Amino acid sequence: MKVKGNKKLLWAVTALILLSVLGFGLYQLMQQPTDNTPEKKEDMPSYRAAYHFTAPDHWKNDPQRPIYADGKYHYYYLYNKDYPKGNGTEWRHAASEDLVHWKDEGVAIPKYTNENGDPWSGSVVIDKENTAGFGKNAWIAVLTQPSKDGGKQEQFLWYSRDNGITFKSYSDKPVLANPGTKDFRDPKIIRDEQHDKWVMTMAEGNKIGFYESNNLKDWKYTSSFSTDNLGVLECPDLYMMRADDGTMKWMLGFSANGSAIGEPNTYAYWTGSFDGSTFTPDQEKPQWLDHGFDWYGGVTFKNGAANDPYEKRYAFAWMNNWAYPHNTPTVKEGFNGMDSVTRKIELKTGDDSSYYLASEPVKALEQLKGKTKTYDEIEVDGTKTLDVKADVYQLETDISWDEAKNIGVKLRESHDKKHHIDVGINAADQYSYVNRSFTDHPDKENKFTESKAPFDGEKKKVHLKILVDKTSIEVFVDDGKTVHSNLVYPRFEDEGISLFSDGGKSTFHNIKISHLKENR
Repeated sequence: MKVKGNKKLLWAVTALILLSVLGFGLYQLMQQPTDNTPEKKEDMPSYRAAYHFTAPDHWKNDPQRPIYADGKYHYYYLYNKDYPKGNGTEWRHAASEDLVHWKDEGVAIPKYTNENGDPWSGSVVIDKENTAGFGKNAWIAVLTQPSKDGGKQEQFLWYSRDNGITFKSYSDKPVLANPGTKDFRDPKIIRDEQHDKWVMTMAEGNKIGFYESNNLKDWKYTSSFSTDNLGVLECPDLYMMRADDGTMKWMLGFSANGSAIGEPNTYAYWTGSFDGSTFTPDQEKPQWLDHGFDWYGGVTFKNGAANDPYEKRYAFAWMNNWAYPHNTPTVKEGFNGMDSVTRKIELKTGDDSSYYLASEPVKALEQLKGKTKTYDEIEVDGTKTLDVKADVYQLETDISWDEAKNIGVKLRESHDKKHHIDVGINAADQYSYVNRSFTDHPDKENKFTESKAPFDGEKKKVHLKILVDKTSIEVFVDDGKTVHSNLVYPRFEDEGISLFSDGGKSTFHNIKISHLKENR
């Protein structure tokens, strides 16, 4: 009995040793990379923008107008943590002191936390005088939700007592019920100090509705502003500005689709007057804050740190287009959605005594400038490639010409010259443009390849300021009355820059190419 027991013990020990060796070997094998193991994410090139605001993950679209409090701009945007599977949006929060560097503050209004669908676009105000009854300086958001009553678009109130970190639903009943229209969304609220009341603008199909309230809960219709050939309007915007000649003007803007009449699909605006109930425009046709393909859902907001809130404002928009919102290589990296850079906008007087908004990149972007390459003057007849390569930068130059017909720069150019984005002036046909047809871009049907805007070719000179990022081109022409914002997806290795002048000589003056660092 004793010998038999020793044999059993020996077999047991041997089996344990063999199992341990086999298990360790299998573990080691599992740790070895195989041919189909993806590279580590940090070793792969990325399409994430270097200095533009991007979704931290999954999806973002409409910006909500930022508000300024305690030295920071608080920005909410529509975010979908379930993308690409759908399931609706919620409000995510980010904060910034300079409108360039942003800190993620998480979700402020989660989806499906009351009985009325997911939260869509709206606006936030700080109720300094407690007009709504939630306490002085409560943060009030009024936004669209598809109500439980048949999914109608109606307006619901949410409030925050922790300075916008979290919001609570006030009621499952709307503060502004649907009047019987299909499109009834995107409430934008301002405090009308002249008439001591709250004023709301609403996107209602082809018109903007105006409403008034004393307490943010009970709203009364006052008037509307109708449009033709601008599609379904979204994200209305009403505010006052002081022009460079001292004149005070009311501005009405909104996202519109002017493609049916050869106009942009971006932010249309009118100058005019507002008597507290009705907006009266100065001109029949709108002006456009951007002539590119990818500046939608735009918002403007006050310079919170300024003593004079009417001298200038800031603006930015979602850089995408509902014609192709999901055609982005960033989806493979786990996110889809970015915003334009923040602009400073000022109201200026035109040659015909009319008024227009002029844009320029916010000054804080200068903080990101790194190494700068300069050229005092280069004469071009044909094409000249510069001895600098870059993928993230600002290019600025003055160009003059006499007989030339087409003048500009080729950006993100490939070594074989076959791939590039062209930014230029067609002096013969009188327009500025950005042509993205020679590189990858999101419009797979090639309906939106070259953005155009009117330009007086007889001036025979132009100033260009161009912002280039991993997947975008933003061009500010002259004083920024004309801007082109476009998505582009060049190959990572394409970093060339060339100057061109067709049909005659052109001179490029004061060329500055400044590499821009990441804003994270």
